[in-house]
Amino acid sequence: MEFKTYMCLICGWVYEEEAGLPEEGIAPGTLWKDVPMNWTCPECGARKEDFEMTVI
Repeated sequence: MEFKTYMCLICGWVYEEEAGLPEEGIAPGTLWKDVPMNWTCPECGARKEDFEMTVI
């Protein structure tokens, strides 16, 4: 499986599926589609729809 990376279009914060966000209860390997809809960017509070898949 290939993990993807998503970037906040507002502040540039990056979510990596492979790393997850354990400090917010999102386990490593959590796919973007499985991140809760009410989750917000830890840097700026942007909503999930304000993120875009990026290739790094």
